[in-house]
Amino acid sequence: MPVNNTPRKNAGTKQQYTVGRFTLIFTVCVAVAVAIAVNLFKTTVVHADAWNHMGDSTLASVKPIYPTRGEILASDGSILATNIYYHTVMMDLRAESFKIIEFNAAVPELCDSLAKYFPPHDSEAWKKRIKAQLDKPKSSRSRNFVLARDVPRRVYDQIRTTFPFFRDFKKSRHTGLKSDRRLKRSYPFGSMARRSIGRVGMTKECSEVHGRSGLEYALDTLLYGRTGVQVRGLSTRGMKYIEDTAAVKGFDVYTTIDITMQDILESELNQMLHNAKAEWGAAMLMEVKTGDIKAISNLELDPKSRTPRYIEALNRCVHPYEPGSVMKVMSMAVALEKGFAHPNKVYPIGHSYAYLNNRPIRDTHSPASLPVSRFVEYSSNIGMVKMSMPYYSNDPSQFRRDLAEMGFFDTFNTGIAGEIPPRIPSNPKLIDLSRMVFGYTTAIPPLYTCAFYNAVANDGRFVRPRLVKGLRTPDGRDSTIEVSYVRERMMSPENAATLRKMMHGVVWGEGGTAKILKNDAVEIAGKTGTCKIALERPKVDANGDSIDPKKPWKGGYREGHYRVTFCGFFPYENPKYTCIVVINDPKLPYRGPAVSSGTVLKNLALKLYARSMLTDNPVFEEAPRTSSTPGPTVYASFDTRRNAVLHNELQLGKTHAIRRPEPCDSVGRVPDVKGVSIREALALLESKGYSVKFDGVGYVYAQSPEAGAEAGPGSMINLSLRHD
Repeated sequence: MPVNNTPRKNAGTKQQYTVGRFTLIFTVCVAVAVAIAVNLFKTTVVHADAWNHMGDSTLASVKPIYPTRGEILASDGSILATNIYYHTVMMDLRAESFKIIEFNAAVPELCDSLAKYFPPHDSEAWKKRIKAQLDKPKSSRSRNFVLARDVPRRVYDQIRTTFPFFRDFKKSRHTGLKSDRRLKRSYPFGSMARRSIGRVGMTKECSEVHGRSGLEYALDTLLYGRTGVQVRGLSTRGMKYIEDTAAVKGFDVYTTIDITMQDILESELNQMLHNAKAEWGAAMLMEVKTGDIKAISNLELDPKSRTPRYIEALNRCVHPYEPGSVMKVMSMAVALEKGFAHPNKVYPIGHSYAYLNNRPIRDTHSPASLPVSRFVEYSSNIGMVKMSMPYYSNDPSQFRRDLAEMGFFDTFNTGIAGEIPPRIPSNPKLIDLSRMVFGYTTAIPPLYTCAFYNAVANDGRFVRPRLVKGLRTPDGRDSTIEVSYVRERMMSPENAATLRKMMHGVVWGEGGTAKILKNDAVEIAGKTGTCKIALERPKVDANGDSIDPKKPWKGGYREGHYRVTFCGFFPYENPKYTCIVVINDPKLPYRGPAVSSGTVLKNLALKLYARSMLTDNPVFEEAPRTSSTPGPTVYASFDTRRNAVLHNELQLGKTHAIRRPEPCDSVGRVPDVKGVSIREALALLESKGYSVKFDGVGYVYAQSPEAGAEAGPGSMINLSLRHD
């Protein structure tokens, strides 16, 4: 019987197939292993340098850590410039678990809340904006629908916890609520001393924020701090940036600014500019002994405003202008020091003097003759020329050298950006010098005039003006910058006393040009100055074509337009402060320097006196409370509209937690000012002739004497303030 060999044959075929498959797999594995080995050899040996360089460059990637900018503080520690985080509040309308049904139901109520707190959009406008997003497919809706921009954290928390829809769902994946936080420079006192404090911004070179003007610019290296470094490195979660060098916070800067004095000076200057319809005004208040700039203001007419208003603009206190007759104090100081000014010597004056047969020099209010001691009092141009020119006839340039010897041209480095020293020609002609001695053909910044007068008030010690008095290091240590001097002795104490007496005559003398400033409460001494305003070089001609700046241009003055100045110190017997006020182009009847610039200084001095800032503070004890004494007032105002607005905002209904105090109109009776802001209290009390002393911040919660008490004009009213 034949044998069947078919199964044995099939078994051999399967075995061959299995061996072939394993051989193929083995061959592939060997090939891969060889390829890995070859590439490993290339990577670690042949191309090792290139791979090492690539790895180093990846791990060496760095990012800056920007430091926190230092704060700028007033002399009492009040914050003038600081850093605050602001939030842009947004909604992600494509959030993972967004509650669209609940959101649609809450839209009307939510829009009412948004309209109330975030105008100018009203409720209907908010509904249209939201509906425009909801009508889109979910994939096309905004991930960053903005509800509010640049609001503080408390506002973001208020939206999150009290607004409809958001208060019902705490998790952002349901509401889409989120915020983008960024640090911004904030100025709590708004425009107060804006140009002197300055502002910040990004530079053209990079996105870092640096100072652009004022102290922010002048002290940027201190305020900015030191940039840190983040280095890219490996972590358990992959590549990320890790801090390598920490950023160092900038120094905090203590300025010499006094908030109260700054507020008074700005208010007085602003009021006078409105009254005089002037183009601009600049004013500065300096402490005699230290040179501390306690207040500084630069206001000019806003060209974009429909109604007249004055805003902080160019810092004109450090820009040079022809000073007018305030220059006579510098000229007289030189004459006294060089010994050719003899106070008792009498010169013939008259009304006209054609020096060198040139255009006559005129005096508008000088008598036929005057002693040198009264040249400043009468503001005699002719007297100054007749006294000075014989001494300088052989060398007119000596006048500038004499001023330089006194430190007049030294850079002060006050901390104010843009400071420019005085400009007086080095080699003047005799005819030019004859105009210089009374304030023309020169250019002097108000800062330098004020500092020179301050030296006269300080017995000839030329203290260096300063706007910075100390620093606080990043670790919290305070350091003080010592008072320094331009010249330890600019002039002798005897000559300084003689010059102060001459300046006293300007206000108190028979022929004084500022007799209107007499006041028994505060004795003021100083000097008036009036100067024609020079024409500015035009940029285009009558046809509108550009003018070549290299072509000769004959200057001149704007006829009938004047810049007026008053610079002085007070109190006369023991000077504490020096002040300069410059007003450009005041209109009649404020064209005189005394009635405009001088009045600003006088009102400032009287308000400082009224607030006991020129004398020792009186002792103030709060009157004892009785059962009939009314409780504290949350808010009060003499303005009915303000009360109504606040009453409505607080939703008080028929309750009367806000009251409107009734001022006492009886002569000799103290008005009731409890509950009102300090500005309203001062305005009312000072208008009644009272002097005011106050302590604290906020609203008035106590006054002494009490409302209705008998107290005549000139009496001291003590106010206590608090802010609950």
